[in-house]
Amino acid sequence: MINGIQQVGIGTPNVHESFRWYRQNFGFDVPVFDEAAEAPLMTQYTGDKVQSRHAILAMNLNGGGGMEIWQYTSRKPADQPSFSLRRPGLLITRIKCDKAISAHAQMKASKPSDLGKDPVGNPAFNVTDPFGNPFIIAESKSWYKRKKDAFGGIEGMVIGVTDMEKALHFYGKVLGIDKVLSDETGVFADFKGLAGGDETYRRVRIAPSQRNNGAFSKVFGDFFLELVQVTSAEPMEHNMKGRYWGDQGFIHLCFDVNQMDAIKQRADALNNAFTIDTGDSFSMGEAAGRFAYVEDPEGTLIELVETDKITISKKLGWRITLSEARKNKPLPDFLFKVIGMTRVKD
Repeated sequence: MINGIQQVGIGTPNVHESFRWYRQNFGFDVPVFDEAAEAPLMTQYTGDKVQSRHAILAMNLNGGGGMEIWQYTSRKPADQPSFSLRRPGLLITRIKCDKAISAHAQMKASKPSDLGKDPVGNPAFNVTDPFGNPFIIAESKSWYKRKKDAFGGIEGMVIGVTDMEKALHFYGKVLGIDKVLSDETGVFADFKGLAGGDETYRRVRIAPSQRNNGAFSKVFGDFFLELVQVTSAEPMEHNMKGRYWGDQGFIHLCFDVNQMDAIKQRADALNNAFTIDTGDSFSMGEAAGRFAYVEDPEGTLIELVETDKITISKKLGWRITLSEARKNKPLPDFLFKVIGMTRVKD
C-alpha cells in the first residue's frame, strides 16, 4: 500500500537558506508548496502547544522522494544532538546519483568522504550539509528521468535501532516493507568519517516485496530502508530525545500511501496504533489529503500521507482530485512537466 518515499522532514533554523543549499547541491529545485501556517495537530510532539512554522516541500524531478524543509516561526528551533551512528532514530538520508565519481567531484567544497561501496556494491560516499545533516550519495538504477551526472531525489533512509528483530517486525508487518535485500554485520566503508562509523553494526536493507503503483509511484521510484544496530558498543540516546518535532535535524520519514484505513487496521491489530490521524481529508498547503503518524519501536516518527487533491499549477488555478481509480495508477508524465515549470533556477 506504499507508493514510495514522499519526503523526509528536515528541521532547520533558516528554511530559505536550506532550500537554496539543497537545490544548488542536490537538485531539489521544484517547490511543490511553500507556505507559512500553524501545526495544530502535532501538539503532542511540540510541547503541548500549537506552533507556527514555514515549510517548503522541494522535489528533484529526476525521481525519488522530496524534502520537507521545516522552520519554526513561533520559537527558536533547538539544536540537534551530536550525530552518532550509535543513536536510534533517523540517521542518514540516502540520495541517488547517476555517476558517483562526478557527484563526488561536484561535492568537493563540502568535504565528502572517500569513494567506497555500500552493502550491495554500489559506489557511494557520505557528506554532511552545512546544518549538520548527513547524507549518503550512491549510484542507483531507479530513475524517473536520467540526466548525465545528475543527482536524483531520496532513495532511502538509514534508521538506527536497538532491537533488530522488533524493528523488522514493525516495518514488515505494519508497513509492508518486508523483503530483506541484504543482512550484514561489519564495519562499513560508506560510514567512514561519520561519528561512530568505526564501530561494528548489523545492517539490514529492506524494501517492499510488492510496492504499490499509485498516482506518484513513477516519480518516487523504488526505495529501501537500512536498519542499523551497533554491536560493538552500547547504543546512545535516541536522536529525538529532548527535541520537538520540527527542531533542527531529521524529524520524520514520510511515505505516500493508498488505503490508509487498511494500514490503520493492521497497525491496531499489531498494537502499534497511529498516534495522530486526521481521519478525513485535511488541507496541506496546495494539496489536501489524510495524514497520520505512527511510531516505530524506538519512537521514531513515520508519517503516512494519502493524497486526495493536488495543485498542478497555482498560476493557472489547475487542481485535480484523485478518485480511488486515479489513486491506483501513475499520473501522466505531462502533469509532472507542468509541476516542474515552478523550478527555481539560480
